[in-house]
Amino acid sequence: MKLPQVAIIGRPNVGKSTLFNRIGRTRKAVTAQEPGITRDSHFIQTEWAGVGFWLVDTGGFVPQAKDLIEAAIREQVLFAVGGSEALIFLVDVETGITDIDLQIAELLHRSGKPVFVGVNKVDNPQREWDTGVFQKLGMGDPFPVSALAGLGVGELLDAVVDSFIHKPEAVERVEEGLKLAVVGRPNVGKSSLVNAVLGEERLIVMAKPGTTRDAIDTQIRYHGKVITLIDTAGLRRRSQIKEGVEFFSTLRTEQALTRCDVAVVLIDASEGLTQQDVRVLQQGVQRGAGLLLVVNKWDLVEKDHTTFSQWEKDIKARIPTLAYIPILSTSAETRLRVFQVIEKAQVIARERQKRISTNQLNDFLAEVIKRQPPPAVKGKEIRIPFVTQSKSAPPLFVFFSNYPDLIPTHYMKFLERRLREIFGFEGVPIRINFKKK
Repeated sequence: MKLPQVAIIGRPNVGKSTLFNRIGRTRKAVTAQEPGITRDSHFIQTEWAGVGFWLVDTGGFVPQAKDLIEAAIREQVLFAVGGSEALIFLVDVETGITDIDLQIAELLHRSGKPVFVGVNKVDNPQREWDTGVFQKLGMGDPFPVSALAGLGVGELLDAVVDSFIHKPEAVERVEEGLKLAVVGRPNVGKSSLVNAVLGEERLIVMAKPGTTRDAIDTQIRYHGKVITLIDTAGLRRRSQIKEGVEFFSTLRTEQALTRCDVAVVLIDASEGLTQQDVRVLQQGVQRGAGLLLVVNKWDLVEKDHTTFSQWEKDIKARIPTLAYIPILSTSAETRLRVFQVIEKAQVIARERQKRISTNQLNDFLAEVIKRQPPPAVKGKEIRIPFVTQSKSAPPLFVFFSNYPDLIPTHYMKFLERRLREIFGFEGVPIRINFKKK
């Protein structure tokens, strides 16, 4: 059963993201006391009274917008309206009906969809009396709500849910499948890559850097498998984050790295691998994500049959400790190899979940120590008689030793290299612990 979709529509700064967070029981959408914070549509699966649905938070709608970003927001809102079974039109009791509200109301009337007017910021009896003026919008009795405090939201949701389903059903939990985050510096083409995979302009894509502020989840089905694509705000160095919203957006990106299975780290072919790109890769390693490095805008590079192999060689020489991360080239603009990105990410996800039996690991350990035993430290002979894999995603290997604190770092790195040579783990950070025998 396909879950119905409910979209929250309204002009900037009426509290749409706050209502989205309230209904979705999340803090997923960035909110602040500044208009226009939400620029893309946000999707989350939620439920009310046992009825499941997708909830969409949209950018502030500005009809006949001239500003490029506002015009792009308008397209996103129209996209959300078209795919929804019911619409929540959020207005502000403090400002009353504005000209923009009237223009939005006209568009929603033409959509033919059930529309429910939520009058936000109603947190006292006097303001509740003031909601009557919104009947002039011609959409029935308005619902007084306070998204911040949660007042009246239940009554609004009762009406919304009743419009598309009359019998409560168990919530259909949609499989998330592979969770794939697309990360990188601003303006390297993250949203363009996601759109190239989707084949539709669901995310705002513009030449101006920084037009994606939140992590956006979109689900696709690729060869029968569900994949959740997470498009993220561009990571910047913290010293460059001057406004509060950018700070919270960076936190969202870091959270995306934490919850994804595989992170596609996008870099710009016209700029090469920068120090900030290396930091992004290191953040992914710290959070245990599978990693794939993708060189975007490859169509802009002058090349011959040796160009990519030279790029690959140069990159691995710069980051030798991360040489296990595979590298692909692509062009989101021309859709060159965009689905190879998905296929390679699936391979990395499987590697991340892989478990090696204890028997295999101890056969491996015996052979390694026979060829190159650990060096003596401070006159003490180090023995490592046993190893096991205690977890996967990411894989953690526990080696037992008589002197675990004396194992030299270079020998730990040696064991990691040998593990990779024998068992693979392409694109996957490996954790190694040493414990007392």
